[in-house]
Amino acid sequence: MIRFAHLACLSFSLLLAGLPPTTGRTAVSKMIALDFEVFGIVQGVFFRKYTQKRGQELSLTGWCMNTPNGTVLGHLQGEKKQVEEMKQWLRHTGSPQSRIDKVEFRNEKEISKQSFSKFEIRK
Repeated sequence: MIRFAHLACLSFSLLLAGLPPTTGRTAVSKMIALDFEVFGIVQGVFFRKYTQKRGQELSLTGWCMNTPNGTVLGHLQGEKKQVEEMKQWLRHTGSPQSRIDKVEFRNEKEISKQSFSKFEIRK
């Protein structure tokens, strides 16, 4: 009975704080990693710099780089919600001077922790 009362108080406290109630366990956000390639006018328009900046704003780690065939290739790691937001940014926003024709996402998988410490631009 004491445990139930404690959980009820905890749930009520979380509701007051605007957080969803739990069943006594900590909610852990799912971490994912994926590769991407962006096609269109994405070189010579600061696409990598804007991608790095947006990735950092979303607390993502990974890298991006230009390819010899005019695309930008990269890897993202982070919480699923932020990765999904970055995928939308890569599809529809990019840098101000870019033109995104197509984005391919590959090798999406769940990870237990990020293996990069920052989001970097590779040469």
